[in-house]
Amino acid sequence: MGRGEKRAEILRGVDLTIPAGGIVAVLGANGAGKTTLINVLSTLLPASGGTAVVAGHDLAADPRGVRSSIALTGQYAAVDEELTGRENLVYFGRLAGLAKAEARARATALLERFDLVAAADSLVSEYSGGMRRRLDIAASLTVPPKLLFLDEPTTGLDPASRSSVWALIRDLAAAGTSILLTTQYLEEADHLADSVAVLAGGRVLDEGTPAELKERYGTAVLEVTLADDDAAARFAARLADSGLAGRAEGPVVRAEAPRGYRSLVDALAAWDGAEGDVLDAGLTPPTLDDVFLALADSGDIARDPGDGR
Repeated sequence: MGRGEKRAEILRGVDLTIPAGGIVAVLGANGAGKTTLINVLSTLLPASGGTAVVAGHDLAADPRGVRSSIALTGQYAAVDEELTGRENLVYFGRLAGLAKAEARARATALLERFDLVAAADSLVSEYSGGMRRRLDIAASLTVPPKLLFLDEPTTGLDPASRSSVWALIRDLAAAGTSILLTTQYLEEADHLADSVAVLAGGRVLDEGTPAELKERYGTAVLEVTLADDDAAARFAARLADSGLAGRAEGPVVRAEAPRGYRSLVDALAAWDGAEGDVLDAGLTPPTLDDVFLALADSGDIARDPGDGR
């Protein structure tokens, strides 16, 4: 950066509280500022303003105290592929100040906890993506932290590995570890988080529990399957006459259901065709996808603040 060049402002007015044993998820597209937020709170980047207190330690006045209370698992595995899983954990334990015997004992305990005993003495280069991720999180816990930062921990994992990592995160929170999780996966935040903050352009657009955000922005959708496309088109027209904006997609009719199951009942009551033509009917509750898309309507979600990730 040249002399006199103005620094880009990445984060603006971000205000988060993470209770003991709680999981807070920060949602946002690429460029929203998620990784920058974690890097600032973990002392990897200096903050140009604002205040933060981590486990009783002021971020600006006592960064050493902050570092003693946290652990960070970044987007890319920090483990050494040329070492075994056990050797990696012993190495991280020694870096954290544990005596050799204590580091070995802690490595054994972590290998058991993260279901890596069978692969403990295999090179990490032979591990699957899910196994590497579990080992990476285990390495962050050689000294149990009060606050664990997880920066997009399941990116690139297959569904089975992702579920395994989710279970580990839940267990850590249940044991009292506070967790700040960044993710692009809305399903992940919905499954794990006690509270969700939607970040865009370096600022929090809204936050709350997943249920609160879905109630605030989401709308349930009714879905009715009819016998054929013609019946579906006629049903969609009937819904329009009754005030429900339905759309036919082949034999399936979908419409927003602002009154939940009452809207579904009203929709079925509007059908004037043969009873046997209605093959299936159901209601899909709102999701965090709906929340994200509702906020995206303002254009804020996709705004790129600069170098934030």
